[in-house]
Amino acid sequence: MEITMAQASNHITASRYAALREAAEKRRRAFSDIALPKIHIGTATCGIASGALETKQAFEEALDETGIQAEIRVLGCIGHCYAEPVVIIENAGFPPILYHHVSPGKARMLVRSFLGDGDPLFEHILGATKENDLIPSVMDFPRFNLEKRLITDKCGRIDPEDIYDYIAEGGYASLAKALTLPPENLITEIADAGLRGRGGAGFPTGKKWGLAGAADGDRKVVICNADEGDPGAYMDRTILESNPHQVIEGIAVCAYAVGAQEAVVYVRAEYPLAVRIVTGAIEQAASLGLLGQGILGSAFSLEIELFQGSGAFVCGEETALIQSIEGRRGMPQHRPPYPAQNGLYGRPTVINNVKTFASIAPIVTNGAPWYKGIGTQNSPGTAVFSVVGNVVHPGLVEIAMGVHLRTLIFDICGGIPDKRTFKAVQIGGPSGGCLPEEFLDTPIDFDSLTAAGAMMGSGGMVVMDEDTCMVDVARYFIDFTQKESCGKCTFCRIGTAQLLHVLERITRGEGRDGDIELLETLSRDVKAGSLCGLGKTAPNPVLTSLRYFREEYEAHVKEKRCPACVCRTLTAFYIDLDKCARGCDVCVGCCPVEAIFTTADRKKGVDQTLCVKCGECMVACPPEYRAVVKVSPPELAPIVEKPEEGN
Repeated sequence: MEITMAQASNHITASRYAALREAAEKRRRAFSDIALPKIHIGTATCGIASGALETKQAFEEALDETGIQAEIRVLGCIGHCYAEPVVIIENAGFPPILYHHVSPGKARMLVRSFLGDGDPLFEHILGATKENDLIPSVMDFPRFNLEKRLITDKCGRIDPEDIYDYIAEGGYASLAKALTLPPENLITEIADAGLRGRGGAGFPTGKKWGLAGAADGDRKVVICNADEGDPGAYMDRTILESNPHQVIEGIAVCAYAVGAQEAVVYVRAEYPLAVRIVTGAIEQAASLGLLGQGILGSAFSLEIELFQGSGAFVCGEETALIQSIEGRRGMPQHRPPYPAQNGLYGRPTVINNVKTFASIAPIVTNGAPWYKGIGTQNSPGTAVFSVVGNVVHPGLVEIAMGVHLRTLIFDICGGIPDKRTFKAVQIGGPSGGCLPEEFLDTPIDFDSLTAAGAMMGSGGMVVMDEDTCMVDVARYFIDFTQKESCGKCTFCRIGTAQLLHVLERITRGEGRDGDIELLETLSRDVKAGSLCGLGKTAPNPVLTSLRYFREEYEAHVKEKRCPACVCRTLTAFYIDLDKCARGCDVCVGCCPVEAIFTTADRKKGVDQTLCVKCGECMVACPPEYRAVVKVSPPELAPIVEKPEEGN
């Protein structure tokens, strides 16, 4: 039977990938066969911030001092940021063991006790990473077993700076498969999978690719939007630092599908580790023939460059991002035309988020029906959230769409610490909505969150407890979006400034009759009159907090009182003399303005004229006394007579 040119090309592609896979697996086996203990250390940004590099150095020094031999290997982030620095140790006779909060001192202990004497120090173990009868598995804990990892599956399992580690785990298999298929079949596969953009808007990815693929022009471009600027959000950064090749593979598949030969990864310069790792990953992929000319022996070529953004939040909007790459000020543009028809330098352009591109390889490998079976009908697949705030186990979490907020916050992330009560969760970044307890049974998907008044956004989630002032929360997020406004739209530029002005007045106790209604009217006008998503969604924290926590606004305006005792002007600290211990001077020593004095009976009082309401006295007061009290309005603080000088 005659072999066609296409079949021959496919055979070459398959052969070249098979050779890479064999080399990668050989390297993996060689490392596994080393008869030495192995120490795996997470060194993504969250680990480094918690001291992972110092821990790594302590392991190296302890091994030198004791003469014990072991292999040290760096990994990315497994998402359990509350437990950093995280270390996995493999030692003969034991399953791989996960240790949490491994300080330099604990690292030295582990070398001497576990690697030297065979004592694994059970009190420091979080769990075994594989099923066994000796040590409970980490999979027994909800923080692990309730997740559904597709995008972050390899994060924390591979060395992000070693491409062979990724290939040994099946990496680039989807690219090799894609190159044997007609481009239009790939677009259909992504469309059938129902993948929606994970950057926040939730636009159907297959539809976007289809528009670009059908567009006229032979110099199409693919852009990976990694301009992640939400306060407390770090999903894209962590993925790039922990598994950059899955993103690069998704970009390459997209470029092949739409007919592009150029791609750009747009990363903000504030992510230096991600910049370094992605740059190295691109170079490694090119050196193995996975990028550049004639990828894997096919006719497809692709060059990827990295562009560092300067940190403007508005550049997360695709047209502003394009303006930034072109050397202009990042300002959103009117649409249509859409970037898929007229984007970077007027060329058809596909722009997708990091998490969207990281979803491509699993879909191509396993098929659209498999992906469609995860999540909900209108929101298939998984979502990655960075859960921060008042929660026991903050960090990166990947769940199937449709999981309820209650499951994520309480079962997976451990609920609210210190026996406090849940008050609200803010979802979708600074433009997301604040949802109260009655919405905890809301499914997490694009449509359900929108119906509740929030939004999926890019995946930021802030959990708040009873000590949170919702008026102050709205002020904080409006302050952020107002500063990040590009200023192009009058409603966004001036409207957000006026919203901030009113909210600041209210939190200072200067609220006026009609302010609440003014906030509502102004918020609706800003949403209606703004051009881009930043302005259209900026009032969401105000509108949802007014909708669900209106009584707090009324207390601030009408009673000049902050129910959560957060707003400084509306709050006062005093010392309960019945609980105050005689002779205890802890609060005196910590007060920065010397507002605390000793009463005639040797207890302590607060001079309200000097107090700056920093709260340090409440933090320092011994738990057995809890003598410092915070009240609102300030008039509720009892007057304590201050002894005259010299008495």
